[in-house]
Amino acid sequence: MTILEFFLFKPETRLPPLGCKSLEKPFLLSQTLQPDLREIVFIIQSQSNSFHVRQAERRRADLLKQAHGLAEVSSERSFCSCTRLSRSFGKNSSWIVFLEEETNVNMPVLVRVLEKFDRNEEWFLGKPLRDEESTIIHHYAFAENPSVFKYPDFAASWALSIPLVVRLANKVREEPLKSDFTIDLKHEVALYIWDDGKGPHLTAVPELCTEPEDSPRARRCATTLSPEPPLCGEPVNTDDIFVAVKTCRKFHKERVPVIKKTWEKDALFLEYYSDHADPSIPTIDLGVPNTERGHCGKTFAILQRFLSSAVPNTKWLLVVDDDTLISLPRLRVLLSCYDPSEPVCLGERYGYGLSQGGYSYITGGGGMVFSREAVVQLLGSGCKCYSNDAPDDMVLGMCLNALGLPVTHSALFHQARPEDYARDFLAHQVPISFHKHWNIDPVAVFHKWLKDDGSTNASDQLNKRTKTEL
Repeated sequence: MTILEFFLFKPETRLPPLGCKSLEKPFLLSQTLQPDLREIVFIIQSQSNSFHVRQAERRRADLLKQAHGLAEVSSERSFCSCTRLSRSFGKNSSWIVFLEEETNVNMPVLVRVLEKFDRNEEWFLGKPLRDEESTIIHHYAFAENPSVFKYPDFAASWALSIPLVVRLANKVREEPLKSDFTIDLKHEVALYIWDDGKGPHLTAVPELCTEPEDSPRARRCATTLSPEPPLCGEPVNTDDIFVAVKTCRKFHKERVPVIKKTWEKDALFLEYYSDHADPSIPTIDLGVPNTERGHCGKTFAILQRFLSSAVPNTKWLLVVDDDTLISLPRLRVLLSCYDPSEPVCLGERYGYGLSQGGYSYITGGGGMVFSREAVVQLLGSGCKCYSNDAPDDMVLGMCLNALGLPVTHSALFHQARPEDYARDFLAHQVPISFHKHWNIDPVAVFHKWLKDDGSTNASDQLNKRTKTEL
């Protein structure tokens, strides 16, 4: 298992934290064993894209503002790479608290929460998520009773006591870790810490919340979420996005009709690419034979066509499978936060062999979004498929890694079906996509999860951080 190593000790490989902040002056609530601010290290999970850097800086500034309000801070340590958490902070700190960019922190409440736990023991704290049924994204773990295992909702923050960090660091050094796929980091981190029962379970902390910060229920919370997403301006125009749907002859009558019944009408520019030209849809034969898996040849032919004069010149390319369900209005809102002049590659990020020099990639089923600049750099590099049936998303990940271009993660894209995710995880987001038609009514799933009320626009829908019905 590679997960904890690359997350804690090799942050540059995936979801790299902007850094960590240790506040020098102690904040003592009393003369008891309460933790002070100097003993809490904050790790902000961020990404190298300019939008996410700005978001993380805002979170950092808020933490510092609160700290100055609670106690005089005489000096500030610079942000660190966090590659040696136990060595850097083991002697001077008691807790490492991990935050996402959108996680608001009420520092006085957080300090009171942490004081309840003996800092000399091993603690793994967070808001627990549970699977209601075994799922492929968790490798069907705990298949007989998946709800028995708890893993943290990263949006609510999660914390490790230093004794646990030290032991885990020693374990990583003493036991070489095997290369592995990284699919759902929060679940895999919890599995690594649990260590087949030899390590601690996640301890539920009610004050670590995903409530909107303006909710009456948030008064008790140490962490909350903003009631609305970042204000990045107007949604991008429909004529800024070109949509490419990968399909094949055998799915023309099974999957394509679902797209036409659901989200096709929200696309101004859309083409279906197949191994057979069917004028009734219509589909375009790119001259690439269909393959049972991988589809790398077809995807690279789409990238080349996107830069040609055969299609409209747009700022963004969206590549989806024919069994992808997606909300284009919500995607337009999200893309307003990104600069298309940068090489942006956006979607749900997976990883391969990250602890051994591997790479991140956008998993294709949830939808892959590329800025025009990203496509230009990808094809300009000479990157190509080693076979038509190579895994397209992974080959693209290898190419991006070789170019030094970041893969930008959004938790709003989903490689699997809604039932494959914890209910509490989906409750505080308005998703952009899901994938697979297996064992579901895809049209019903689209209308339940991705169809916006016609009386409100997509931006208004995205402002609703919680759903009234799951």
